[in-house]
Amino acid sequence: MSAKKSYPLRIGAEVLEAMQRWADDDLRSVNAQIEYVLREALRQAGRLPREGRGRARDGDAS
Repeated sequence: MSAKKSYPLRIGAEVLEAMQRWADDDLRSVNAQIEYVLREALRQAGRLPREGRGRARDGDAS
């Protein structure tokens, strides 16, 4: 498991509310949902390191 790092994030209220609704639908915390969305975007762009592909994702409810 990779080390977790804290990162302060400024996010608009409207986007945060939408993320909260999405996280609730997926039974995740907002933090886990943001990480999931970022990982998916990175995966689709081919930007994840090789060892990160195919592993279970942290915060994934499935």
